[in-house]
Amino acid sequence: MPLAPSSSRHLLQFPVSSPAHHLLLFSDLTCATFFRSSWPPPFPISLKKANSFVFPISVRREKCFSKSTEEDRRSDSETQTDGDDDRPASVATTGGSQRIAASSTDSLSLGIREPVYEVVEVRSDGKVSTRKINRRQLLKSSGLRPRDIRSVDPSLWLTNSMPSLVVREHAILLNLGSLRAIAMQESVFIFDYNRKGGKAFMDSLLPRLNPKNINGGPSMPFELEVVEAALLSRIQHLEQKLMDLEPRVQALLEVLPNRLTADILEQLRLSKQTLVELGSRAGALKQMLLDLLEDPHEIRRMCIMGKNCTLVKGNENMECSVPLEKQIAEEEEEEIEMLLENYLQRCESCHGQAERLLDSAREMEDSIAVNLSSRRLEVSRVELLLQVGTFCIAVGALVAGIFGMNLKSYLEEHAFAFWLTTAGIIVGAVVAFFLMYSYLRARKIL
Repeated sequence: MPLAPSSSRHLLQFPVSSPAHHLLLFSDLTCATFFRSSWPPPFPISLKKANSFVFPISVRREKCFSKSTEEDRRSDSETQTDGDDDRPASVATTGGSQRIAASSTDSLSLGIREPVYEVVEVRSDGKVSTRKINRRQLLKSSGLRPRDIRSVDPSLWLTNSMPSLVVREHAILLNLGSLRAIAMQESVFIFDYNRKGGKAFMDSLLPRLNPKNINGGPSMPFELEVVEAALLSRIQHLEQKLMDLEPRVQALLEVLPNRLTADILEQLRLSKQTLVELGSRAGALKQMLLDLLEDPHEIRRMCIMGKNCTLVKGNENMECSVPLEKQIAEEEEEEIEMLLENYLQRCESCHGQAERLLDSAREMEDSIAVNLSSRRLEVSRVELLLQVGTFCIAVGALVAGIFGMNLKSYLEEHAFAFWLTTAGIIVGAVVAFFLMYSYLRARKIL
């Protein structure tokens, strides 16, 4: 049935003869897609505008979210269902696997070079091996995410200089300055093992893994042994550095400020710089331990590693499938807290001693500055006295210059005129000097 003509001069007439075709209205231009169709169209449509006829093309309309009817949605669903029924399940599975393989191949063909790390792997039985491992293998073996590697990535040591201890579900990431490691249940990966921090850590860890050194007592889990060895090596390094630096600073404090030489002042500057660096490192490690102790969630996550336990959200209580594992986890939690408290006290002691030595060095610098200021004041007083004496002598030289002119003054005819003039110049200069000196003392300039 054709539509009734409207009152306007634009007349659009068409019969709805085929449900498979839809008319392209002017309001649907933004949500239709044109396809090729046979010509002439299967149904006549006439558009009258200014006595001209235009034949439209047949269109197939895709989804339109702005103007969609119930019939469109039904027909689309039927078409989708028919297409899914015709396709075998094996073909769909094969296509999905091909897409996954193609995506992985595309990611590898992007030209991005995946970083490869050279690490030392120390296993729980004490075996040490050096291996090269790329980022993908490292993430797969440790169960970490790419953003977790940033804290221990050796290439980012300038941006990640602050110490950190990050606990994840299957690994613990350690960043203690020159020591960067990933501790897992059965092994630990050590980055930059040739640096002092890595060597000291291995020297502290390997004796703990020797069964002869256990003496029959119960041992902690391997990842906790790694954490304790890392903290012990780091704090021992700070303490040893402080013990080497303290006698030098004390010797400089005894010599100064009476003996001010360039060598002693340079030694004081270097010692102060070392104390500032030592204090900042000890302070950063102290803050990390404080944050870890104030966060029981992280400690409990360390306790439940390798156990069938979970943390209940809200109250952070541990729930274990085996009651014995819960008891062991609670005992380990207390042991970890005592361990962290012990190293926190040692770190606070080291930090406090470094701050005291630094304060003494700064006080000595202030004393040296006062001493140098007093010496500069004395030098200024001497310079002022010399300037006053020079002025008085210059006045006498002026008188002598006047008498040195080749003009007759009738004084040259008397023999005593020379002695009288000389005596007058000397006496005048001395009197002028004492007068100016008294004036400067009265004004408290000298």
